[in-house]
Amino acid sequence: MNARIVVISASFGSGHDGVAAELTRRLTSHGRDVERHDFVDLVPGRLGRVLREGYHRQLTAAPRTWGWLLAAAGAGSGAAARLTALADQALLDAIGTGAEAVVSTYPLASQALGRLRAQGRLAAPVCTYLTDLSVHPLWVHRGVDVHIGLHDDAARQAKELGAADVRVTAPAVGPGFTPAPRPDGRPRALIVAGAWGVGQIERAAADIAATGAAVPVVVCGRNEQLRARVRRQGHAIALGWVDDMPALMRTCHVVVQNAGGLSSLEALTAGRPVLTYRCIPGHGRTNAEVLDRIGWVPWIRDRAGLAAGLRHALTDPPRFAPAPAQPEDVLLELTA
Repeated sequence: MNARIVVISASFGSGHDGVAAELTRRLTSHGRDVERHDFVDLVPGRLGRVLREGYHRQLTAAPRTWGWLLAAAGAGSGAAARLTALADQALLDAIGTGAEAVVSTYPLASQALGRLRAQGRLAAPVCTYLTDLSVHPLWVHRGVDVHIGLHDDAARQAKELGAADVRVTAPAVGPGFTPAPRPDGRPRALIVAGAWGVGQIERAAADIAATGAAVPVVVCGRNEQLRARVRRQGHAIALGWVDDMPALMRTCHVVVQNAGGLSSLEALTAGRPVLTYRCIPGHGRTNAEVLDRIGWVPWIRDRAGLAAGLRHALTDPPRFAPAPAQPEDVLLELTA
């Protein structure tokens, strides 16, 4: 029987699930049996769905409050511990017996798994894959055996928060994101805002169009209202959900993002320069700070610097140098 690895993600947007899917693909290619579970479904009743919808509404209607809530959550983990404890038994049932390792791509799942591991209720080693370059305290639990970070800066943050074993690897992005020559023609700026299409997307598109440096191409995800509004503006190409993002990126010259998540890393891996502009509060802002600090993604903080930022990205893009190690190597080591 092959070694069984359990991956716990969460359908809050698509970033956590995207990483989980890629880790599953890679581990399966190494002959491992992989089971994936959504933390939303493991919280009793409808509470998980209520939390997801509340998060969505918060980012859409009152994004500043998300920044405040995230900061408050970092000050103490009591509420997080009480919330995640509700999922303890469901997590244990989902993992079952005989699991060789458990991987989390979502911070609340990591809190629950770390606590179960520290209490001796979970025998399998636990690994947390840090999907963000900025490491919030909820990402780290002393009971987690290994944390995977995507840069030395993220590893430093995790260690300062108490993580004992932190490994630095390249990001887990799909095989389609490979470097390709830039297309001919007028530069196109691909604006990404996650599956939900949240943030100041219309304003970002209008600002980019006004510079004359690039034609905005907006990926609205599943937000059809946003797509309709961008279309009405008339100065950007508005797209809905995109199944083949690697192909779309190959048709564009620069990527503009607002959250610092998986799309940023996919674009960098595909050889496209990335800019942060009009980032969302909370993790969007903290990720922007780290990405700018490590030199991967410049943060354009205002309209005055946008034109110069776009032109600089198109002519002299920042150097993306991920670690040579791969995340699946760390996970395979845990199962050895």
